Amino acid sequence: MKLILFSLSLLLSLLLCGCRLATTTRGEAHQEMYLFSYFNGNGDGLHLAYSYDGLKWEALRDDTIWLRPMVGKDQLMRDPSIVQDDNGIFHMVWTSGWWDQGIGYASSEDLIHWSAQQNIPVMQGFEGTRNTWAPELFYDHADKTFYIFWASTVPGAFPELPTSESEKGLNHRQYYVTTKDFKTFSETKLFFQPGFSVIDGSILKKDDVYYLFLKNENSAPAEKNIRLTQNHKPYDFPTEVSAPITGNYWAEGPAPLQVGDYVYVYFDKYTQGKYGAIRSRDMVTWEDVSDSVSFPRGMRHGTAFRVSSQVVENLK
Repeated sequence: MKLILFSLSLLLSLLLCGCRLATTTRGEAHQEMYLFSYFNGNGDGLHLAYSYDGLKWEALRDDTIWLRPMVGKDQLMRDPSIVQDDNGIFHMVWTSGWWDQGIGYASSEDLIHWSAQQNIPVMQGFEGTRNTWAPELFYDHADKTFYIFWASTVPGAFPELPTSESEKGLNHRQYYVTTKDFKTFSETKLFFQPGFSVIDGSILKKDDVYYLFLKNENSAPAEKNIRLTQNHKPYDFPTEVSAPITGNYWAEGPAPLQVGDYVYVYFDKYTQGKYGAIRSRDMVTWEDVSDSVSFPRGMRHGTAFRVSSQVVENLK
């Protein structure tokens, strides 16, 4: 009888251990990690980097190109912006050319196999539009709506600003469309008009507040810094923006990401050929942590987003 009781006790212990192991394994499979979409050079295609902590970022598969551009006048892929919807599908938009009136779009279930690429002619109704740059995707889970916003110069639409010779009179404002299925889109409307040349908008929702990060693109005198504003909805942002939250260097392509208690904003120090970062707990006081982050050599800006560890393992 004692032997039987011992055997039953041992079997029960093994079963409990197995349950704990299975639970742990499943928990690890669903652990969250971080991905960063970016491009190299002039816009060669989609690259991906991963991170466990938001500080050390490593290129996936020796910095391979996961998707090469096939649309646009120049067939470029710059500024790739990716979000994942409630069904697990990844959606991406990008700058497809220097002087296009549309943007590129594709979707994927795993970031490996992609749909046919499309051109979305978002600015075709604005005659004389010079460019459509740095499109950004934001998915509002509350109403299951995608917001696509970007920077364009429409000659004569706004008072001219002094520009440097290299800027060629560009005077950007942010425009946007919404969609729920990437088949039908709302009418293109003005998204953000702060009275200065603005580009590289990016939205982060924290608690019930939507934060819009943006670049002041004024060139004469040069600003080239990151600022922010906030609202309780992902549009109609107040045009009164913060003081620069980046330092005494040129920065572009803000990519916000919440990691634990901190919100990190990564950005391209494009004149220095490297990446920087700031972080904040309260969205008011920002700490420069550029010396604590590392990124793949030569990467240019894109977006940072949270995924399950299984997505990263599949990419590896």
